[in-house]
Amino acid sequence: MEYRFKVSWGDTDAAGIVFYPNFYKWMDKASHHFFSTLGCSTSQLFKEKIGLPIIEAKCQFHSPLLFDDDVCIRSSIEELRDKAFKIQHQFLKEGIKVAEGYEIRIWAKFHGENLKAVPIPEEVRRKMMKTQMTM
Repeated sequence: MEYRFKVSWGDTDAAGIVFYPNFYKWMDKASHHFFSTLGCSTSQLFKEKIGLPIIEAKCQFHSPLLFDDDVCIRSSIEELRDKAFKIQHQFLKEGIKVAEGYEIRIWAKFHGENLKAVPIPEEVRRKMMKTQMTM
């Protein structure tokens, strides 16, 4: 799946380079886009008391992004477990990888104020599996 955007002025630091926390923000946005594309919008999941909290995230930077750069994030499922999954993200500028990262998330059900990991529904698993290793 692909998520595209343009770097905004507010995404950059005083040197004009994208401030690194924005890569984590964009991975999160790409994940939400990923699930919307699968027909499982996270806003609808939230209404159904389902959340996808991050339990681990990492990003490696290869070259900088600057104001007004066009960016494409390619996302796919790298690992799929019963209640958790690892989603891989590649950041591309003009087809060249500038960064890559991942998030490990769990499929969780709200119980009052608490979240409890529950098995990923089979229909969703099938859709997620179709994106594995397509990067």
